[in-house]
Amino acid sequence: MAHPQRVNIGKQHPAPYKALIALSAEAEHAAAAAGLDPLLVELLKIRTSQINGCAFCLRMHTRDALKKGENSDRIAVLPGWEEAGYFSETDRAALRLTEAITRVTDGHVSDEDYDAAAAVLTEDQISATAWLATVMNAFNRVAITSRYPVGN
Repeated sequence: MAHPQRVNIGKQHPAPYKALIALSAEAEHAAAAAGLDPLLVELLKIRTSQINGCAFCLRMHTRDALKKGENSDRIAVLPGWEEAGYFSETDRAALRLTEAITRVTDGHVSDEDYDAAAAVLTEDQISATAWLATVMNAFNRVAITSRYPVGN
């Protein structure tokens, strides 16, 4: 069944989209300043996009991660990060917090998830991770709502 062309909300209202891009740049700067590995930053974007089912962002950030030198095995097992030995304690804490933020409708960010992150991450890293998740969730919603094409 054919779907009618959707409005590309980023093009329809470019000012909010540009503001989101600027916010993304600030979140990335905060992550770097907090000492989060750039490869972890890409994994957090990928994991958020996996949870949200955003094919456009998955393709983009998987490519970005590979270009930056990420191991394809870590990307492949990312949905099962809790069971895989590829991830550091910092990676695990940031992934857990990112998942909790992305799945906020499943019970908000629980004290258990937050405390697990706080046991490993600095306050700057917690904040940077939260901003990365917030921005990535927003980008996922823009791409999904506008039905950005993938593989067409």
